[in-house]
Amino acid sequence: MATEEDVRRAALALPGVVERPSWGRPAWFAAATLMARIWEEGVLTVKTEEREALAGTDPDTYFWTPHHERSPLLVLVRLDRIDLAELGELLGESHRIAAGRRR
Repeated sequence: MATEEDVRRAALALPGVVERPSWGRPAWFAAATLMARIWEEGVLTVKTEEREALAGTDPDTYFWTPHHERSPLLVLVRLDRIDLAELGELLGESHRIAAGRRR
């Protein structure tokens, strides 16, 4: 089970990541691009190229709202359903996508 504090530690351990609020919630940016954000308590938004696969295999953990329909790289993750290793993988991919888009 991951927590918001786990997200903070893991995100800030990645190169060049800074934390600042986005829409009143904690968010982490790589190369000035959003890479992760607390969507609501216990739910994290990250970027992934595997959104459909993740939600298809584990919809209780990975999902999106109508708000996210137009952003095919964004997925919501229920933090209480993932472990720290999975959190690290998700943040690593999101960091790669966010940092790469600004280069």
